[in-house]
This record gives sequence, C-alpha cells and structure tokens, in this order.
Amino acid sequence: MTHSLEITRCPTCGSKEIRRVRRDVRRRARGRSYVVRDLEFHECPECGEHVYDREAMRRIEAASPAYDRVGSC
Repeated sequence: MTHSLEITRCPTCGSKEIRRVRRDVRRRARGRSYVVRDLEFHECPECGEHVYDREAMRRIEAASPAYDRVGSC
C-alpha cells in the first residue's frame, strides 16, 4: 500500500515525535459504538493528536453511524 500522507511534525503541538501507527479504533456516534479494525494513521505521543489520510477517513466514515443515510435529517 502506498501512503499519500507523510507527516514529520505534529500539526497541533509541533512535536517531531508523531508516528504512523496501526490499531483498532473504537468510537461512539449517535449513541452507538463502532470499531474500525486495523486502522493506519499518524498519532502524536506528546499531545494525542490523530491525523488521518484519505483512506483512513473513508474507512471511518464507512463504519460510523454518524454517516448513516437512513433516518438522517
């Protein structure tokens, strides 16, 4: 897999410690829990910032009930 996003400095705190990680991400939206398994993204150990590339955001949107079309306004 090629990565279109390479981050060397945290956009929030400026730390150079930001790293690409891969893990399950657990979230809640619209009162429902969901998990995105094996998600790859950048995480800053200094401030906790997460930076997602286009593919990671696509996977989050696909799993999240916040993007359900049924029953939305």
